[in-house]
Amino acid sequence: MNEVKVIENDTKVVPYGVRGNISPMRKTYIMKLIGRCLVLIFCIWLGLKHSGQFDVLKDFTGSFSILHVLWFIWMVDMLVQLVYVRNHVPLGSQKLFRQRYLPVRGGFDAHGLRDYIRRRTKSAYQVFIIYAIGIAALGLLKKVGILNDAVLLVICAFFYVCDLICVLIWCPFRIFMKTRCCTECRIFNWDHLMMFSPLLFVDGFYAKSLVVMAAVVFILWEYRIMAYPERFWEGSNEALKCSSCTDKLCSQYCNKKRYE
Repeated sequence: MNEVKVIENDTKVVPYGVRGNISPMRKTYIMKLIGRCLVLIFCIWLGLKHSGQFDVLKDFTGSFSILHVLWFIWMVDMLVQLVYVRNHVPLGSQKLFRQRYLPVRGGFDAHGLRDYIRRRTKSAYQVFIIYAIGIAALGLLKKVGILNDAVLLVICAFFYVCDLICVLIWCPFRIFMKTRCCTECRIFNWDHLMMFSPLLFVDGFYAKSLVVMAAVVFILWEYRIMAYPERFWEGSNEALKCSSCTDKLCSQYCNKKRYE
């Protein structure tokens, strides 16, 4: 019989090590992934059958569109990343806040912290450059008339799905980041900036408001990394260690550790 290890934090106690166990956070994210897949399918269907719904991209205050609801959901998602939320939001997204910082006992190695932040920031901006090249290609396709505004929004919905695929199934960015899991991920809150980058080539309040809010989330994240780097390294933040984790969100790493 497997021994059950119990890991406790300020919000809940989660059994760890039980064969077949799925954490509440992972269950929530699986449901979110299903919902996002439905959003993508719905956006494609709108584009094929009711393309007039995409007029909201040019005239936000005109006739009501179901895409207004999607805009509201996306804005709320980003607002949540700007404030400390005690429950229901993974530590990987919230580690920039003081409330999620648990200093390691005995202090930490300042040189090790500087080296960690330097290496991870270098890797992060390699990802940024590669991604920017891809987005620029979309802009070029829009300029020559191969893509239109509606297609770019559908691409955003596709990235909306890919975001959770990276969390729950497999993340290609780990190839560059050498990241153990999402909890310690250097670019966790880059998701919305990446998601809405195609809207850089779309005029109107709908697109610009989403891009601006995503940029605000990105800037706050980067500022906190530079101002409070100790919150982002497990060598200085006890909360980021596997022994303290209750999210158990990522399949790649957590499944390997589940039976240790």
